[in-house]
Amino acid sequence: MTTQDQLLGQRAGLSETGTRRPRVGRATLRAIYIIWYRDVVRYVRDRTRLVASLAQPLLYLLIFGTGLSSALGGGFAGTSGGLTYTQFIFPGVISMTVLFTAMFGAMSIVWDREFGFLKEILVAPIDRSAVAIGKALGGATQAMVQGLILLVLAPVIGVKLTLLSIIELVPLVFLLAFTLSALGVVIAARLKSMQGFQMVMNFLMMPIFFLSGALFPMSGLPAWMTVLTRLDIASYGIDPIRRVVLGGAGVPNAALDKLGLTLFGNPLPILVEALILLAVGVVFLAFAVQAFRHRD
Repeated sequence: MTTQDQLLGQRAGLSETGTRRPRVGRATLRAIYIIWYRDVVRYVRDRTRLVASLAQPLLYLLIFGTGLSSALGGGFAGTSGGLTYTQFIFPGVISMTVLFTAMFGAMSIVWDREFGFLKEILVAPIDRSAVAIGKALGGATQAMVQGLILLVLAPVIGVKLTLLSIIELVPLVFLLAFTLSALGVVIAARLKSMQGFQMVMNFLMMPIFFLSGALFPMSGLPAWMTVLTRLDIASYGIDPIRRVVLGGAGVPNAALDKLGLTLFGNPLPILVEALILLAVGVVFLAFAVQAFRHRD
């Protein structure tokens, strides 16, 4: 464990003897902050990771998007309010970045377990819920920042963003990041090896991403696929992000309703999608808290 981790542990109240027990509420809040702060500092200082994590979104947007735009010709634009395919998948690529960053961010739990920092936290005189909450918020913050960075590419592909749309995007991106980060924490809390975590993540993330509607419209799908897309929680995060990004760029609401998520043939309001996302995120976080409280 590094000297920085030891200092952060001391600031969170992680003394070796545990003779002085702070008030539970205050100690828990401070521990949540320290765990969140530690993950964010590590993320900011790891510039190689920051740059490398942008490679896959750029690959999808500039190569995959451009290639399919050429293959589809004007057919997609004719059915989507004049959008090109690259413009359509731009919000999906932002969400893809959030998905991968949020869920893989929970890898730090497995890493901390292997290097002993997690053990010191778990034996500290604080509620173990602080670990789950701090890790979920830390991963969500990293994923949100990573996703919002991609907004600088909007002018390159012809998507015009307004100040209002950017302000609306911040809580929506954070909600998606929080829900997926909480899911990652649930999984990481129950796994003991880095290899096992990576295998489970790779198994889960591809279906979550491809069934979320990031790369294709949500209408006109086969019945079995429609059911799967509605069960995919990421769908309820990507659709409102797409509505805000493309709606602010001038795409008519009728076109967005046709391309977006519906239930029983009715388009879902952004607020309803956000509440669904929040509710599922809270449930995931509750499972994560229980997982840490029952760890030996």
